[in-house]
Amino acid sequence: MQNSVAHALAAAMVRHGVREIFGQSLPTAFLLAAENRGIRQVAYRTENAGGAMADGFARVAHRPAVVAAQNGPAATLLVAPLAEAMRASTALVAVVQDVPTGHRDRNAFQELDHFALFSSCAKWVRRLDDPARADDYADMAFTAASSGRPGPAVLLVPKDVLDQEVPHSAEPPGGTPTRSADLGRVPLDRPRPAAPAVREAAELLAGARRPVVIAGGGVHGSDASGQLAALQEEAALPVLTTPMGKGAVDEGHPLSGGVIGHFMGPRGIAHGLLPWLADADAVLLVGTRTNENGTDSWRTLPSTARYAHLDIDGQEVGRNYEALRLIGDVRAGLADLRAELGRVGTGALRAARGETERALAAARRSYEAGSAGVRTSDTAPVRPERVMAELDKLLTPDSIVVSDASYSSVWTANYLRARRPGQRFVSPRGLAGLGWGLPMALGARLARPDAPVVCVTGDGGFAHVWAELETAVRERLPVAVLLLDNQLLGYQKHAEVHTYAAATSAVSLGTVDYPAIARACGALGLEVTEPVGLADALKEALTAERPALVRIAVDPGAFPPLTGWDEDPRLG
Repeated sequence: MQNSVAHALAAAMVRHGVREIFGQSLPTAFLLAAENRGIRQVAYRTENAGGAMADGFARVAHRPAVVAAQNGPAATLLVAPLAEAMRASTALVAVVQDVPTGHRDRNAFQELDHFALFSSCAKWVRRLDDPARADDYADMAFTAASSGRPGPAVLLVPKDVLDQEVPHSAEPPGGTPTRSADLGRVPLDRPRPAAPAVREAAELLAGARRPVVIAGGGVHGSDASGQLAALQEEAALPVLTTPMGKGAVDEGHPLSGGVIGHFMGPRGIAHGLLPWLADADAVLLVGTRTNENGTDSWRTLPSTARYAHLDIDGQEVGRNYEALRLIGDVRAGLADLRAELGRVGTGALRAARGETERALAAARRSYEAGSAGVRTSDTAPVRPERVMAELDKLLTPDSIVVSDASYSSVWTANYLRARRPGQRFVSPRGLAGLGWGLPMALGARLARPDAPVVCVTGDGGFAHVWAELETAVRERLPVAVLLLDNQLLGYQKHAEVHTYAAATSAVSLGTVDYPAIARACGALGLEVTEPVGLADALKEALTAERPALVRIAVDPGAFPPLTGWDEDPRLG
């Protein structure tokens, strides 16, 4: 029925620029209507991976991603990816089928209180009961997902309502017969910080002896890397990033210092900047939650500095560091700050540029010397740092690197270099769930079919999502998966040993023929057991015109540069 609620929702999706829905056939009426209107259904194999695919897509596309699910078990498996999207500020719209209206509260099949289920992991949860309000609720869902601080919105639609007719008089008084609003962009609005606050922030930076900018994931979310790069160059401001902010600036720029926080252990790219950073007297926080990992349990940034914090979410400003409040869109706020600094003057900052560059260069030389042994190691099993060094040689400014939340994200943050402002290094660091690397990479490839996409994961995380290799092949998504196989839950083991001087029995994993799994799905499956074949295997995987997996036997004693762990002789 072309005038049903299902078709009205599908038409609204088209109006909001939706060209793909991550789904697994349910809600059937909605997905049939969507496919009828030319929307591609990307069918995942594991229900929790569907939400992760949508998340990876939305982060790269700057459009809200739509994921669909059945009531009950499928809905519960959306909770973890929606929670990640909530913490990472990713715009998702979840269309979840609910039991028929006449079956509510009667123990219907797979009936669940979805309002309670999604209350902690979504910005907005509503149920569409009135067919006349189909367009209203679709628009509200996209508005909620994309406005302010982006996040997930959940639209519940009872099964019987999907099949009901939308009345011709559905538009409210004064409404237009055919809606034209396109709400499918992120951010939806770009509010500007208050001008007096921007002026005060400019004066703070211009008058500082040692200012520094800390850029978070909000720079990517606002598509603000160009403005940040211009600010960095014009005002000679050094920029460091949080793990989720990696790629916000060109890491080859002499005023870029690398990733800070929990990842600043010995052999880490920014480790040598710890004393320099402790002496900062003015800190501009940009699009960051100042969370535990990004600040090394709130110890990295100096307590003696004055802070200004630019963020779309006023609740994040001042949460952990009392700061001058710059509440607004990051891109708009940085543009205003650049203009104000031009009026205030940046002569003192530019005069200090040489000294700042020398400090950052010294830290980089220390990193290169301190990590050279592991980055060039010829030992077998292979050192993960050597894998990253070989991968880094193959990356281009357009490459997208997606890593799992475990050690993989620490390796990529420290040993791969962003080659341009805005290059994407995506990892699920919002809630940091294990196993989301591969599905997020598939979503990223859908969003940017022209860009090479590499997924770095471990055997522990990859075990959650083996089945999505079939999705990659079926959907023709040529993602290169680098599987660092140490037959171990490495992060878990080392955390247990570091804290309790013992590890549980669950951290050891068995032997799996991962390349055979890849080949069984129709993907390229390669094996590397020593460094001599590493470079050729990586090149083959990255240039293959189909999904590829490279299983690399890595040293189970290797652990990345996390603060404090290198001093623990029990690890390894």
